[in-house]
Amino acid sequence: MNKPKIADIIAHKMESMILEGVLKPGEKLPAERKLADKFEVSRPTLREAIKKLTAKGLLRTHQGGGNYVCESLAPSLTDPLLEIFRERPNTRFDVLEVRHALEGQAAYYAAMRCTEVDKQIIQERYQAMLETHGGPDPRAEAKADTEFHMAIAEAADNVVLLHVMRGLFTLLLDSISFSHDKLYTKPGVFKKLKNQHHALMTAVVDGEPDKARQAAHDHLVYIEKTLQEIDKEEARKERALRRLTPFAK
Repeated sequence: MNKPKIADIIAHKMESMILEGVLKPGEKLPAERKLADKFEVSRPTLREAIKKLTAKGLLRTHQGGGNYVCESLAPSLTDPLLEIFRERPNTRFDVLEVRHALEGQAAYYAAMRCTEVDKQIIQERYQAMLETHGGPDPRAEAKADTEFHMAIAEAADNVVLLHVMRGLFTLLLDSISFSHDKLYTKPGVFKKLKNQHHALMTAVVDGEPDKARQAAHDHLVYIEKTLQEIDKEEARKERALRRLTPFAK
C-alpha cells in the first residue's frame, strides 16, 4: 500500500477545516509561513497542498494577494428569490417554521458537544447583541442577533446543519431584522427577548440539551405569536380607519 504524500495529508486536513467551518467561504488563509509552521511542513509542500485544493475548486488564489476559500462553497438562496421573500411579508412565518426545525436541533447538539472555545464565542456574541440594542443602526442589532444563533449552530458540531444554516444566513438576517421592526413596537419585548436568549445561552453553556432545545422552541413560539398579534392589531386599525374614511381608495 502506497504511503500518502505529505501534501495530500495537509490538503485533507485543510479540507476538513473548510467542511467543519473553521475556514469560512470568502475567508483569506493565513500567510504561507504561518500555515507551514502550523502544519509543521515546508512551504513548497504547503503550496502543493494549496494547488490541489485550488484544482478542486475549494480555494482561489489572488495574484500577489494570498489564498482564499471560495465564496461559492456557501450554499445560498439566489438574490431574485430573496427579493420575492422580502416583497411578501407573510413568508416570515415560513422562515420561523424552518428555524424551529433547525435551531431546536442545533441548540440540542450544541449543549451536548460545545467546547470551551464555543462557549466563549456564544457568550461574547450574546453580549455583542445586547450592546447593539438601541444603537443608530437597527440592522447591526439584527446582524448581532443572527450571529448569536449562528454561534450555536457552529457549536453543534454537525457540518451539514452548519452549512445549511450558513446558506440561510441572509434570509435569517432579513427575517430577524423585519421581526425587530415589528416586535419593538410593543413595550417590554426587548426584555423578554433578552431573557429568552439568556436562557438559551445558559442551557447550551451548562450542557443541558433538552433545556436548550426547549429554550429555542419557546423563543421562536413567542416571536411567532407576538407577530401574529401585531398583524391582527394592525388589520383591526386599518379596518377602523376605512370605516372612518369610506371614500378613501
